Amino acid sequence: MIRGFAMDAPLYAKSGHQGTAMALAPLAHVLYSRVMKHDPQAPHWPDRDRFILSGGHASILQYGALYLNGYGLELDDIKAFRQWGSATPGHPEVGHTAGVEVTTGPLGQGFANAVGMALAERELRARFGSDVMDHHVFVIAGDGCLMEGISHEAASLAGHLGLGRLICVFDDNKITIDGSTSLTCSDDVQMRFAAYGWHVEDIGEVADDLDALEAALLRAKAVEDRPSLVVLRSHIGAPSPDHTDNHEAHGNPFTKDDATRTKAVMGIPDEPYWVDESVVSTYRAVVRNNGAAERSNWEARLAASSVNRSDWDAAWRLGATEGWEALLPTFAAGESIATRVAVQKALTAALPGLPGLVAGAADLTGNTGVKLGLTAQSKQSPEGRQVFYGIREHAMGAAMVGMALHGGALPVGGTFFVFVDYLRPSLRLAALSGAKAWFVFTHDSVGVGEDGPTHQPVEHLATLRAIPGLQVIRPADANETSEALRAAVEFDGPTAFVLSRQNLPVCTDGSAVSRGAAVIRDAQGARVALVATGSEVHLALAAADRLGEQGIAARVVSLPSWDRFAAQERSYREQTLPSSLPTVSVEAATTFGWERYADVCVGIDRFGASAPGPVVMDRLGINVDTIVAAATQLLQGA
Repeated sequence: MIRGFAMDAPLYAKSGHQGTAMALAPLAHVLYSRVMKHDPQAPHWPDRDRFILSGGHASILQYGALYLNGYGLELDDIKAFRQWGSATPGHPEVGHTAGVEVTTGPLGQGFANAVGMALAERELRARFGSDVMDHHVFVIAGDGCLMEGISHEAASLAGHLGLGRLICVFDDNKITIDGSTSLTCSDDVQMRFAAYGWHVEDIGEVADDLDALEAALLRAKAVEDRPSLVVLRSHIGAPSPDHTDNHEAHGNPFTKDDATRTKAVMGIPDEPYWVDESVVSTYRAVVRNNGAAERSNWEARLAASSVNRSDWDAAWRLGATEGWEALLPTFAAGESIATRVAVQKALTAALPGLPGLVAGAADLTGNTGVKLGLTAQSKQSPEGRQVFYGIREHAMGAAMVGMALHGGALPVGGTFFVFVDYLRPSLRLAALSGAKAWFVFTHDSVGVGEDGPTHQPVEHLATLRAIPGLQVIRPADANETSEALRAAVEFDGPTAFVLSRQNLPVCTDGSAVSRGAAVIRDAQGARVALVATGSEVHLALAAADRLGEQGIAARVVSLPSWDRFAAQERSYREQTLPSSLPTVSVEAATTFGWERYADVCVGIDRFGASAPGPVVMDRLGINVDTIVAAATQLLQGA
């Protein structure tokens, strides 16, 4: 039936990928009915096995399996494949279709998500005990996933950490869209993964042998000290008499005649979306009974366990224990502290109230404020909550998404802001998935200094603000940084913290973060507003002082989060930044987008330069003189 769906759904949608789904239908059947621990009646049961289809273009494979297993998809959903509002979109979307664990499509991302899920499972099992956490993560990946560079980073990390609960089936069909993989790739995948430290088994031409598939997966489950790669030689489009092993089967829907001839080979009726109702009802009953028994046993073990339920429950809510806010530090006005240092102080103080927190960085742990004194995650210390990702931003971002979507883990990962480009696909998928992961970006402006324009972010803030569903906070000082943690806990999705390398004076009480923006200094009869973010807020305050000396009253607004401010009611936005009040924006980044708030923009619409940070900032006009001049000229032209 899955093979029939794999032909019919793309045929009638006039869009889709049937070839891989046809070839791997037996594997999907074995995984869901013989190998995986899951309960369709409780898709979010914490100790279920996880399944990820990294090649998300073959989504009809997973939808067919979810239909058969009774996850809530019915025949009308299969018929609505790739249609507006359907539960069967072109690529699997977590939170949209029950039984889908992560959003996949961009090749390699799902594979790296699986690494994060396996890391979360092991850390939770080591910390809370195998009575309550004891499952595997299964992922299907193809040549496309393993050609993408992210697969190298993720596989290397998984092998180094020895994530034994991770099992990847490599669909070795030797086909890409352009043709045979021999056109573009001559890697020895088995040797490559063996070099990473994986257990590798080539099971050969058994794509249609249910017992051989089951036996191979069970052998992989028995390997506990390292991840497993099961190499399966499949034939795309099988058993089509016309398109087996043909690259056209990848993404070009079969014609009606193609489907008719293939169904004849399969021995099933030549009718659209054929199902055997008795098989479906029996299949669902068996899977549900087995799953319900597994879940019931787990619930009994959880009830009888000695786990700290307060910590366990808070971790699985991806939030914090009651009263955790009291742990957040405050900082005295006049202190001078970089916001990257402030985030470390805030995270360290809040740790007891954030039991799911797992912190790490891409070889920049101390530099980015996420070195929290926790045990390092390793083979020897699987309970470790400090992850040293190495120089692997791509894998770090995707693994964080996997951890967040696994549940029980609140991942925090740090790198320099300019390297946001390396993990942008993961940021986008985090936002699309609603994954509660915290991305800490430091060295956030040309104030980085001597490293020069390659390491000085300019356009990056604008690009992050353009991602729907990503909360972006650039705090002005240590108090706003501390409050940013509160906002991140409250937010049901990913948060990006954009933090300074250089020391900044404490100049706010932090309250602007709650609503995204606030007036931090007002003046009777204010004639101009100065609105700034991050390291430029204290400059705006100094400029307001200078303007006051010239008889020009100025309001100063800190705007640490555009998205939080945009979510406020119109009256608050107008009260904070009145449209009638001439406004100057100040930010050490491109001025793109600031026209929505300001009449004149002080920013940097060019790349930076190599020199001491204060020199670069000054030469590029991020100083009090420039702000005062901009405000004065604006008023003169009013």
